[in-house]
Amino acid sequence: MTIEARIRELGNRHRMLDQTIQQEMTHPSADPLHVRELKQQKLRLKEQITSLEARTH
Repeated sequence: MTIEARIRELGNRHRMLDQTIQQEMTHPSADPLHVRELKQQKLRLKEQITSLEARTH
C-alpha cells in the first residue's frame, strides 16, 4: 500500500470516528468514557496521518 493510499484510509477512518462521536454526543445517555476513548482514537489517527504526510514532503 502506498503512503498516499494509507493516508486516505486513515482519513476515512478519522471522518467515520468523527461522525460516531457526534452521534454519541447527541444522546443524553452518552457514556463520557466511551466518547473520550473515541476522541483518543481519533487523535491517534490524526497523528498517524500527520506523520505520514511529513514523509511525503
